[in-house]
Amino acid sequence: MTAAPSVRPTSTSPESEALRALYADWSNIIATTPDLTMRLFRSIFDEWHQSTREPEDVTYREDTVGGVPGIWALPAGADTTQVLLYTHGGGFAVGSASSHRKLAAHVAKALGVTTFVLDYRRAPEHPHPAQVQDGVAAFTALIERGIAPADITTIGDSAGGNLAVAIALSLREQGRPLPGRVIAFSPWLDMENKGETLVTNGASDALITVPLLEGMIAGVLAGGAVPATTPLANPLHADFTGFPRLYINAGGAEALLDNATRLAERAKAAGVDVTLTVAEGMQHVYLFLAGTAPEADAEIAAIAAWYRS
Repeated sequence: MTAAPSVRPTSTSPESEALRALYADWSNIIATTPDLTMRLFRSIFDEWHQSTREPEDVTYREDTVGGVPGIWALPAGADTTQVLLYTHGGGFAVGSASSHRKLAAHVAKALGVTTFVLDYRRAPEHPHPAQVQDGVAAFTALIERGIAPADITTIGDSAGGNLAVAIALSLREQGRPLPGRVIAFSPWLDMENKGETLVTNGASDALITVPLLEGMIAGVLAGGAVPATTPLANPLHADFTGFPRLYINAGGAEALLDNATRLAERAKAAGVDVTLTVAEGMQHVYLFLAGTAPEADAEIAAIAAWYRS
């Protein structure tokens, strides 16, 4: 059980600059376009995949699982009895299976398994708990297709990392079988915006700002109709007793860093087997650099070793 985070080296590769540059470009567009529509907002974030190299020997297939559409990533030779149920990031409002399929495929390929990337219902049109419900429905449908619960891993990044945790919490709340593992990349959990690194890493994070988070919180919590301390919306208020093995990572430069550290502390206090890694100098969801930056590839290799242990 890992308490203190494993910290990656402080120097960053030249290749890692690509994600920071992409985020800086998005931030500039958002700041200079006051009448930005949700449609255009979403189209900007669908560029996320540009930082990720297309993995070799992976095929993709669209499907609907438990009533939820998404994309399967199927690495050649993968164990089809093991599935990563991937929930994409994007503040519950943007991002998609298309923007995240390459990232999910890199992880699945390294682990030797398959992955289904959900296109869950997004806010503000569908506030909490729609996203959690979609994840639970897909998890249940995978079991109905013959996948053992222990062979399903809920996994996601940012808001999707929140969902990877919340899906397991919801299943436990309902007395249903749990996933064998949970993996959260740069999870965004704090719907109260109380994190210290929002301030201390405010200058080094090229994307995340308090106003950006406030807008997304308003969307997913229906303008305050859902309390910000609701455990399935804000797992930092959840009881983690009996929770599955948990792997968390984050970039050392990101404003949401202490969402990851607080999640690790809370889960460890409940007796959960927790592993936390922090890559110094790296941006939010730096694993989008899979196939292009050594930091991302090294972290994916570490996740694969953890998965097999």
